[in-house]
Order: sequence, then C-alpha cells, then structure tokens
Amino acid sequence: MSVDTVPSSRGAKARERIVAPVVFLGVLLLAWHLATSQEWVSSLVLPPPKDVVVSTYELFETGLIWEHLFATLYETLAGFALAASVALMLALAAGWSTLLRNMIQPYAVVLQVMPMLSLAPIIISTFGFGYQSKIVVAALISFFPVFVNTLTGLLLPDPQEEELFRSLGAGRAKTFRYVLMPTAAPLIFAGLRIGLTLALAGAIVAEFVSAQVGLGLLVQRFSYQLNLDDAFAVIFVLTAMGLALYGLIALVGHLVVFWRREAALNRRSAARMRRYQRRIGGGVAPAVEPAAVPDTRSYSGGNHENPTQLEAKR
Repeated sequence: MSVDTVPSSRGAKARERIVAPVVFLGVLLLAWHLATSQEWVSSLVLPPPKDVVVSTYELFETGLIWEHLFATLYETLAGFALAASVALMLALAAGWSTLLRNMIQPYAVVLQVMPMLSLAPIIISTFGFGYQSKIVVAALISFFPVFVNTLTGLLLPDPQEEELFRSLGAGRAKTFRYVLMPTAAPLIFAGLRIGLTLALAGAIVAEFVSAQVGLGLLVQRFSYQLNLDDAFAVIFVLTAMGLALYGLIALVGHLVVFWRREAALNRRSAARMRRYQRRIGGGVAPAVEPAAVPDTRSYSGGNHENPTQLEAKR
C-alpha cells in the first residue's frame, strides 16, 4: 500500500463520521416536519420545527435566555468540578490501597443507587434555594461515573507488566505513575465525559424542583403555559450545551492521551529529540562504527592460521 493511500483512507473515515450523523439528523427533521405538517401528531404535543427555530432566535434576540443559560452553565461546571475532584482523589486512593478500596467502593455504589430525585428536596432545604443546592445535586449525580471509570482503569493493567517494571528498579510510586496512570487515562476521560453530561442533567433536575433562575426553570415555566415552541427551543439549547461540553472534554482527552495516536507519538518523540540536541549544544552524538571482527575461518592451501596470527608473524 502506498503512502498516499493512508491519508486518503483517513480522510474518507473522517468524512464518514461527519456525513453519517448529518444525514441521520436530516432524516429526523424530515420525519418531524411530515408528522406536524400532515397532522399525524397534534401541534399541542409536538410543534413544527420551523416554529421551534423561530422561538430559539427570539429567545437569544430578546436576551431572555442569557441569564438562565449562564446560571445553568455555572451550576453544571461547578458541580462537575466538585464531583470530579473528589471522585479522582478517592479512586486514586482506592487504586493505591486494597484496604481503602474495600472501604470506599461500597459507599460509592450506595450513592449511585440512591434516587437523587427523591433527595433533591432535602438537599434544597439544607443548602437553600441558591446555587449551592443545584451544585450539590449535580455533583452527586456525576460522581459515580468518574469514580468507577478511574478505579476500573487503575485495576486494568496486567500484573506481569507491573512486576516487569518493578524488576527494572522502579518503586511503587513510579509503577503507579508510569504504568497504571497511562493505562487508566482513556477510561478516566471516558468517565469525565459521562460525568459532565450527567452534571448538566443534575442541575436541570434541581432547577425543576426549585429555582429562581436557570434553563430548567424556563422549560418548566413554558410547559405550564403550554408554550411548547419556546419549551422545545430551550431543550435544544440544553442539548447544544451538553454536546459542546462533551466535545470539550473529548478534545482535552484527545490531546492528553497522545500515545494512543501514532502521529502524535512521533511528533512527541521528535520534539524530545530537538530538546535533547539543544541541551547538548546543537550537536549530534557521533555514530560509533562497529569494530572489525577477524575472520577465524581456515584458509586453503594448508594454512590454518587466522589473520591475527599472520599479522603477528609479519
């Protein structure tokens, strides 16, 4: 296979990843338009897509949505930051020590199976009606995916690899840093992606229960008024926000976990080589030529002396 076919195949795969979702979205929009235009579904249940687009434009043009958008975004990011920091610390501790793992893991599972929707009123009555209660709900909902993915990644490496690394003189801390963490990094970022989207859902759930500002409050208010155009417009804004946050974490993971991509790994190796050459003054270490190995085979004509013995006689 020629070198030119490799970029072309990669470009074809990239186009396929983009074209396929766009085509599927077009099919969904067409089905939605037909369902409303042909009155297969009542407009009181599902508004036409054109009306939703107009409502979305009006929400941004009038400035009504900006305050609620920033409030929900703040609650989501703050709750996710709290959950991610606590979950990563507990998962690293559980991966380091079996005793800590047996202590922490059952309570993490209990926290996951506990219905957060039923706890939301208690949390709001405890932390108040401001941002704090929404941040706590978002953190509780997004905690478990980050914790379990990080712990699973830390327990994933082969024990033989750890034993080999330690046999080369690496201590437990270096083995944890250079063997366990690189192996766990892809799963950690997968947990962060899931946790961030769940943090958005947790913030919306808390706003449904009680809020003075937020996109969840707007959805609830428009739904009570049977203003489904604006309600669907806010839902699409929430969807776009979730996709943007998901894509941001995916991009960070793509840049951090560079060793899973051959091109990035080659660039990293070349950069390290350039730094090494600058450190030694721009010079390149001379190549050492291999020493000549004398031929010890017998010579014809009855002379069984090797070249070293002949040179000694001369």
